[in-house]
Amino acid sequence: MVAPPGQEAAESAAVLDDAASTLVEVWSRPHNATDVPVPSTQLRALFVLERGPVNVSSLAAELEALVSSASRLCDRLEASGLLLRDPGRDRREVTVRLTPDGQALLDRLRLRRREELTRVLASMPAPARAALLWGLAEFQEAAAEPGGGSYSMLA
Repeated sequence: MVAPPGQEAAESAAVLDDAASTLVEVWSRPHNATDVPVPSTQLRALFVLERGPVNVSSLAAELEALVSSASRLCDRLEASGLLLRDPGRDRREVTVRLTPDGQALLDRLRLRRREELTRVLASMPAPARAALLWGLAEFQEAAAEPGGGSYSMLA
């Protein structure tokens, strides 16, 4: 029997969904380590700030949060020494940026993520690893095409 158009893609999507769930679990293990001083929401904010300083409104928009919630989140990150506020001419122009300690935390997490991924990839046969990386590159390219959606990964 020949599969109807789109059914093969739907079956592939189900397999990809399961694999992506596993990938996210492996990728995020370092974020949940006992020596990571902040919860995942605050880590998301730090990853946004890694791209450069922003005002609190822009940070809130990026996090899809209320400005008041983003401001409280910044209060906690500032108290932890991971974020600095740079005041502008008035209260609405406050810019937030990473501190060296904040950048060091993200660098440490990135290194640990890559170690986790290396451990898993090293246990795969070389042809399967090459096929996976080729397929992910093709997936990334297809997602970036018009109509495929444009997605960026957290650093």
